[in-house]
Amino acid sequence: MNIEREINWLLEEKYQGHLTKKAQKDIAKLKKGFPLDYLIGQREFLGAVIDLHNHPLIPRTETEFWTEKLIQKLKKHPHKKMSALDIFAGSGCIGIALLKNIPWVKVDFAEQNKKFIQQIETSLRLNHIPKQRYNLILSNVFQKINHQYDLIIANPPYLSHKRKNLIQKEVLKFEPSSALFAKENGFFFIQQFIQQVKNYLYDQGVFYMEFDSCQKKAIEQLLKKSGLNNYHFQKDQYRRWRWVEVIYSKNTP
Repeated sequence: MNIEREINWLLEEKYQGHLTKKAQKDIAKLKKGFPLDYLIGQREFLGAVIDLHNHPLIPRTETEFWTEKLIQKLKKHPHKKMSALDIFAGSGCIGIALLKNIPWVKVDFAEQNKKFIQQIETSLRLNHIPKQRYNLILSNVFQKINHQYDLIIANPPYLSHKRKNLIQKEVLKFEPSSALFAKENGFFFIQQFIQQVKNYLYDQGVFYMEFDSCQKKAIEQLLKKSGLNNYHFQKDQYRRWRWVEVIYSKNTP
């Protein structure tokens, strides 16, 4: 979206077409690269409204792509009930989209940033999700998790700091780096997650995890090392390796 279109969208969405003094200030920010979604304060994600006032990572189209694939798959096999964990939840966009589109799912959100936990709660209210369908957990990875789930969805920070030169300057300047980058060439959280995840899944439980396309081979090795051999890698809409679906079986050592 070019700057003129962004300005028009901002005026229409936030100011009903009126060029107020506040609108002029927002336009000045926009011209300096400040994200349009932060200025508007929310973003649509698969029919759900995601509040962005606390500036979590803005939901990506690649994440939306695989989340939609997951929702389509779940709709083909209705359950009486399903428990899900949205870990590294950030804005909560994945779990909220599940709640909005799958009536039989209950979602726990795990996030280590208290500000983002509050953000998720705001979005849940905006989407009129009943309180009995979700739980908010302030947790560093699985630290405060004490349940097992049918489904775990994970979008951890996975970019290597060496990849900074490939990221837009505006993203680096305004979006939370802690939600983008991880130590150990981007594998710090991925490795923790894969090593522990089977302790939090029911037998035949499934997890979905997003990753950087260049990490596929190393992730495959980590899965095999953890005895998670029933996996399927998938490409995003840009034909890049983007997420993996893994089915956990207790019969596997």
